[in-house]
Parts: sequence; C-alpha cells; structure tokens
Amino acid sequence: MSPAHKHAPHWHQARSVAATMRQVVYALLPAAACHVFFYGPGLAINALVAIGTALATEAFALRWRSLPLRPFLGDGSALVTALLLAFCLPPLLPWWVTAIGTAFAIGIAKHLYGGLGRNVFNPAMAGYALLLLVFPAWLNQWPPPRIGDIDYQPLSLAQTLYYCLNGRLPGELALDALTRATPLDLSKTQLGMMYTMDAIRANPVFGDFGGAGWEWVGNFVTLGGGWLLYRGIIRWQVPAGMLAGLMLPAMLFWLADPDIHPSPLFHLWTGGTLLGAFFIATDPVSSPVTPRGRFIHGAGCGLITFAIRSWGSFPDGVAFAVLLMNAAVPLVERYTQPRIYGQRGGHHGS
Repeated sequence: MSPAHKHAPHWHQARSVAATMRQVVYALLPAAACHVFFYGPGLAINALVAIGTALATEAFALRWRSLPLRPFLGDGSALVTALLLAFCLPPLLPWWVTAIGTAFAIGIAKHLYGGLGRNVFNPAMAGYALLLLVFPAWLNQWPPPRIGDIDYQPLSLAQTLYYCLNGRLPGELALDALTRATPLDLSKTQLGMMYTMDAIRANPVFGDFGGAGWEWVGNFVTLGGGWLLYRGIIRWQVPAGMLAGLMLPAMLFWLADPDIHPSPLFHLWTGGTLLGAFFIATDPVSSPVTPRGRFIHGAGCGLITFAIRSWGSFPDGVAFAVLLMNAAVPLVERYTQPRIYGQRGGHHGS
C-alpha cells in the first residue's frame, strides 16, 4: 500500500482519495462560476491565495513530520480545503486574511492532529471560525449581488485585485459604498429593531425566498451536491439530516409567528446552508461512519445552525454548528453502532 493510502479516509469503491477530491472540485466549479457572476472576481482571487497557501503549508508540515511530499500534495485534500474556505469568505478581502485562515486550517486543524484521516475538526471550518473571531469586521464586508434594482457599482477585476493585495481601495472609493449587510445580518439586526419580516424583505438584497444571488449560487451548490450523491462520494443521511434539523424548527417558529421569524425557505436559500449540507458536514473524516450517526450528525448541524441564527451573536452559524458536531462524533458513533449479528442486548447469542 502506498503512503498516500495508509491513512483514512478509506472508501470501499475502487476510487483513490485524489480521484474523490477531484469529483468534489468538479462539483464546486459551477457554483463558483455563479458566485463570480453575481459577486465579482473576488472568489477566484481568494481561491488562488488559499490554494497557494494550502499547498505551501502542507509541504512545510510534511517536511516537518518527515513525510514524503508527492503522494500527499497530490491527493487533493488541501485543494478542497482551500476552495471550501474561499467559498465562505467575502469577495473583498485582503490576501493575508485568506492566507492566515488557510494556514491555520492546514497546519493546525489538519496536521496538528496527524494529517488527513486523523483530523477531528473540519479544517476549512476551523480556519473560517478563526477568521470570524479575529477579523469580524473584514468578514462582514460583503458586496451586494449584481442583480435587480440595487444601487451599486461593482469593482472591476483590477480594482478587486488592488484591494486584495493592498487592503485598501484605489482612488477615492469607499468600502462602505461597496458593501451591504447580508440578508441574514439584515434580518437579525432589523428583527431586533422590531421590524417585521415583510418590511425587512422589501430590501432589494432579498430574492424570491432567500438572498438575491444567493438563491442562484444555492441552486448550483445543490446540483453539485446531487452529482456527489449520484457518484457515491457522499451519503444522503448527512444532507437530509442537516436540512431537516434546520428547516423543521424554522417551520414551527414561522408558522407560530411569520412576522418575527424567517421562513424555512429563507433559511434554506440563504447563507451557508446548502454548502454546509452537501460539501462541509459530509466530510468523511470529521463526520460519523454509521448510517444513523450520519443523520444525527447532520440533524445536529442543522439544529445548532438554526439556534445560532435565531439567538446567537453571528448571523449565520454553519461553521460553528459543524465544529460542535465534529466534537460530538465519538459520542454519536458510540451509541449508533449497528448490532452485530449473533448478539442481543450486548451479550453473545447461544
């Protein structure tokens, strides 16, 4: 067995880790193109910075651990981590912020625990959580989508690149004029100011159900997730559990009082819900391996996400929900082990 295949995750299909990671990248590309269309080229720039930092950090960690570079650098795991982290970051972000989050994701969340197959926490979400705690102002600077009646002049590729490299805008452009509150942030803030959801949804950043632009990105994320399900890369229990865990309580609260609670479709098509359900919570290393455990893991991610969005300090909550459920994986697996044939009630049968 080659060094690249000595550690988990192990798939039963005749598919290598590198081939599996390539499928994940392919599934993300349509959503990435849609993201660039609506929010500008910042995602592509963030992705390039994250990929370069991830590969450099991976190489450094492998050398430090006296492991060969070639099989591990080529397995695609660092690439997927970098892309998922870039997807979660605002398109307008200085390059060093992206680099810090990526280096933490690969160097600490992944290699400090032993590398691929041994990390307890999802590396991309660990990196994002660090940035959200250390650089909260920068991570809230989202531009509005290039859609509808929003009064907004999007930046060109050169202007976006200038900001990412220098941390400031060219000329007399002001960042406040280029960014808007996200639909999740807007709903949380204005609900606290006693506005109703009908009044809040009059803002042009809202679409038919969730955030304008985010709905289309979510559509392509769902298509990519469907491709991963079709190819057998992920199992249905985690996405189903997460969507149920988020949307069922959202529906109950919305039915009780739709004026002060967003609809379940708003929760579905806004923020990181669909990306978390199909690409993040399904990570084979940091999620359970038992079928019931996968569903419980997903349901916990959804329920915690709803709780954070409703009563927490952060407008979204997918990253922290996934990390909390990652920590609970050993407990979940302990109580969801399938019964061994020939055993009953924990004792061997006669």
